[in-house]
Amino acid sequence: MSFRLHSLISNRLSRALLASGLLSLSLGASAAVEITIAHQLDDARANRLQQVVDRFNAEQKDYHVVLKFHNDGEAPGDLNLADRDNLSHFVGGKVEYKPLFQVLSDARVKVDLSHIAPALKGGVTDSRGRLVALPVAYSTPVLFYNKAAFRRAGLDAENPPKTWWQVQAAAGKLVKAGYSCPYTTSWPAWVHIDNVSARSGAEPVVHGTETTFNSMAQIKHIALLSSWYKAKYFVTFGRTNEADAHFAKGECGMLTSSSDLYASLRDKSDLEVGVAPLPYYDDIFGGARQALADGASLWVGPGRKPVEYKGVAKFVSFLMAPDMQLEISKAGGFLPLTTASALATRGKLLGADFANQQVAYSQLGGAAPRSAYSKTGSNLTMVSRIEPVRVIIDEELEAVWANKKPAKEALDDAVARSNAVLRSNRPLQHVATIR
Repeated sequence: MSFRLHSLISNRLSRALLASGLLSLSLGASAAVEITIAHQLDDARANRLQQVVDRFNAEQKDYHVVLKFHNDGEAPGDLNLADRDNLSHFVGGKVEYKPLFQVLSDARVKVDLSHIAPALKGGVTDSRGRLVALPVAYSTPVLFYNKAAFRRAGLDAENPPKTWWQVQAAAGKLVKAGYSCPYTTSWPAWVHIDNVSARSGAEPVVHGTETTFNSMAQIKHIALLSSWYKAKYFVTFGRTNEADAHFAKGECGMLTSSSDLYASLRDKSDLEVGVAPLPYYDDIFGGARQALADGASLWVGPGRKPVEYKGVAKFVSFLMAPDMQLEISKAGGFLPLTTASALATRGKLLGADFANQQVAYSQLGGAAPRSAYSKTGSNLTMVSRIEPVRVIIDEELEAVWANKKPAKEALDDAVARSNAVLRSNRPLQHVATIR
């Protein structure tokens, strides 16, 4: 076949395919740049994220985002969703990343990050306040309570405990009503060291190689929990979110956990759930101060091609759109990132869908914890964000529950052990290695 005849046939075939739409679909599919999001979510949360990804893929054809479950030891993806359990891999410097602000600048994609609430930037900014990751799925710890259990125990289901002393009184009545799990908690280090301390004005921080979380406020709280544990007012199930499942089954009257859990609880027809702010001590520093928000953030992998970073930037821009902020908050139960989206969640028509966010967001008002920012403006790190420190805290708390150590000795030992780790391993700082 001559070259001229071959070209003529090819041109005619191309025109026919274009007319049928088959060629354009084929070219579009092959031209799409794949962007991976590595994650370690459970099936329910992964399905919610998949809905967001599907919408992005449907709205444009240049990039195709794919979710991939990340196994420990694997190389990071183009985007990496680090949750509270594995965030330390980035915060502690174990995984390299490219700062988000640099990705957006290099890709020349305009995304206004200035409206992100300051309280949500903790741990994801550098010393100049620039975002190195996107705090896309943050929450604060709240008190969930079983309204049916409250009524059975003679408690007011519409007036939940506000202080830890009121939690104690409620737990006593739940015990008398026959409940073997009056109160439990998930994320003990984050809830009972980071946040109870912050709410009491005695927050622990990691600054350089030193931290402290053994002041009178923390000792008092852990000693109180120890007395509850002995009286069977307080039951533990694990170091992460194991207690969530027990509360969801109706086994426990009260639970302190991440506010985004409400997204999983609200559709359970057999469980009437109430949401209240994290309790505080009304006899310390004049009442409650701010809680500390934490959760999942998106970190960008290093060494990608410019076209891949362009896709990453486009996806971040998509996530920051006002309508997407509302969708993500509603579907996942997360705190809205911007002031505008936070105001939208308070609207009368949206109130029922965002009840937990309103409670969680309310805890970010008022007096800010001292640990929110240092004098130089750089954010400091919650102790639960650094994995070896969190493990040490969990071990020492478990020694208290087992009646092997009193609260003061356990917290003194936890601080000494944590500072020894921080001094001996300098990469364990809150800003990971930047590439």
